[in-house]
Amino acid sequence: MALLVRVLSPQMSPSRIWVEPEQTAGVGTQQSRKYHITSKLPTTQDFPKPVEEKVGPFTKIIEAMGFTGPLKYSKWKIKIAALRMYTSCVEKTDFEEFFLRCQMPDTFNSWFLITLLHVWMCLVRMKQEGRTGKYMCRIIVHFMWEDVEQRGRVMGVNSYLLKKNMALMTNNFYAAILGYDEGILSDDRGLAAALWRTFFNQKCEDPRQLELLVEYVRKQMQYLDSMNGEDLLLTGEVKWRPLVEKNPQSILKPHTPTYNDEGL
Repeated sequence: MALLVRVLSPQMSPSRIWVEPEQTAGVGTQQSRKYHITSKLPTTQDFPKPVEEKVGPFTKIIEAMGFTGPLKYSKWKIKIAALRMYTSCVEKTDFEEFFLRCQMPDTFNSWFLITLLHVWMCLVRMKQEGRTGKYMCRIIVHFMWEDVEQRGRVMGVNSYLLKKNMALMTNNFYAAILGYDEGILSDDRGLAAALWRTFFNQKCEDPRQLELLVEYVRKQMQYLDSMNGEDLLLTGEVKWRPLVEKNPQSILKPHTPTYNDEGL
């Protein structure tokens, strides 16, 4: 995949996923805007829990051995949908808006943190689609690491440093996923704490930025939950709502995607 963004040469630091020299986001003055204040947005607990898919003992055995049991759709269909879903995380996300509103430098590390957040939201949604959805999650993560490695090579990072960076980023990725999972199941304070630790790297000085991001995650998860699971499994098409909009609690009914028998 030829997915390119503006990047800077990374330097290793144990406190960051991938650290670059400090750089402003290209905005010299503070932008003024009206911040939304909402009483309470729905949490994950407000939505019905998915019914666990029943499988036979043989399927449990082969899955325990690391193999994939029978899925609802063919693997190649799911892989195509997973690629589309990951691509939506990096091509349909307004990175410039995040750089501006969250005062983030336009660097590779910022790109990865924003992408990680959107990938995580996709994983949360697809895990609700049973065993097939969980398999799709594995493929999404696989495509993400392939893209990260490709971007590192485009940046000219030598193979040893790239391998070291990838190992550090992998550890931080799973720590971030765990923190976000706990945050989304908690109240807004718990989610804000998870975002402060991971997304802002414990360096957010403006509480309004945390408020904005908590609001964004809540409304985006609400929007993803309104999408049809079968369509997501077959097409992987996800549209992200704006970071700032007039009515963050409104849910727009997504348009039903079209696809043929091959899932294309």
